[in-house]
Amino acid sequence: MNTLFIYMVKMAVYLFAFYLVYSIMLSRDTSYNRNRAFIILSLLFALIFPFITLKTLKPWNIQIFGKLLSEVFVTASANHSKVLSQESSSSDLLQMIYSFYILVACIFIFKLLIDLFNLLFLILRHKNKGSRIIRFHGFNTSGFSAMGYIFINNRLSTEDAGEIIRHEQNHLKQNHFLDIIFIEIIKALQWFNPVIYLFNRSLRAIHEYQADKECLSSGLPVVNYQCLLLNQVFKSTAFNLTNSFSNPSLLKKRMVMMTKERTSNLASLKLIIVLPVTAIVFLAISAYKEIPNSSFRQLSPATVIQKSGSETLTEMLAPPPPPPPALYTESKDKVKAELDKPVIDPEEVPFVVVEEMPMFPGGDSELLKYIAENTIYPEVSKMQNMQGRVIIRFCVTADGGVSQISVLKGVSPELDAEAIRVVKSLPSFKPGKQGGKPVPVWYMVPITFALK
Repeated sequence: MNTLFIYMVKMAVYLFAFYLVYSIMLSRDTSYNRNRAFIILSLLFALIFPFITLKTLKPWNIQIFGKLLSEVFVTASANHSKVLSQESSSSDLLQMIYSFYILVACIFIFKLLIDLFNLLFLILRHKNKGSRIIRFHGFNTSGFSAMGYIFINNRLSTEDAGEIIRHEQNHLKQNHFLDIIFIEIIKALQWFNPVIYLFNRSLRAIHEYQADKECLSSGLPVVNYQCLLLNQVFKSTAFNLTNSFSNPSLLKKRMVMMTKERTSNLASLKLIIVLPVTAIVFLAISAYKEIPNSSFRQLSPATVIQKSGSETLTEMLAPPPPPPPALYTESKDKVKAELDKPVIDPEEVPFVVVEEMPMFPGGDSELLKYIAENTIYPEVSKMQNMQGRVIIRFCVTADGGVSQISVLKGVSPELDAEAIRVVKSLPSFKPGKQGGKPVPVWYMVPITFALK
């Protein structure tokens, strides 16, 4: 769910950046083939780029201890502790947003399929053998093209029908219908994004400009063609998937473009601006938070190892200060014993972040609920009026168990011991995985003991 949400946000950012370039630099040009290619490629790149992650050469200077769960509150008077967790409520909200997104996307896809079915039904019902022209009645539109066929209203005069057929043939020749299908699919995925509707409008306008240009290039006088457009101004579009000759929302722009001076080939140099814009957005999205998971392993709160090829680099993150000389009373033998300790196998060192994080049965909300319901406020602590927050760190092992439990911040021996006890009793997790292999992963959970 989170992955889909992040993907859609990234895609929306790319679409916004590309449309900004198109709107400012290209939309007023008469290089219609170039503009059409730019829009189609923008949609395609916006689909692909979110999947790409640019790995940084070194991790950031951030102290990392593991996955931090939301806070659990334990009170002394309640029969069962309550999980007052922002993560739980946030998870429910995200689930609602996700469900609503899927519902609306399915509605868009369903509408697309209905339009395709209706067009196919119209073709099968009215087509003539050996002809790609279908005459209809009942729709308030002069004509349109789709699926390789031209649809003409029976009420048109022979002369008007001939000009509109010529216009629609240009749509078919340039495969505009495929563009519309493609952008309608993108619109179903990005229905919440206003930019996709601007792209849709711009692409359909370019289709009409291209068809108009071909008609005028064949020798049809501009004035006569504009009169034909004006005669159809009150007609509407029959199907959303079609190139409609009588699209009143584009009429003014089409008439302006017909008489506009042609853009020179040098104007295409403006596309150079696309490269830095794409690079900036790509770096911001794909490198800002996408730290390569396999590059990080935590040996201690102060050390992070980064692997690059065959080399291993160690970077110290905020190392603790050395003890004052006056307190240093270690004997030489003790120091030697510490130095002689076996080195920990790097393969057994828990990860901080992995490609597939461990999963508690039912998710993190159930994990927090389990901790809250199974934590017992110690009687001694009640009598002594002891309360506060205990921060526990533990490791979810490669087989799903819990180990290496430690107190990062304690309150009292009794409260610390209770927090350790409940974490030690956790049921098995689904292990985390890195490169398809189960690995140990660090976790942290704050447990707040409060007396009413």
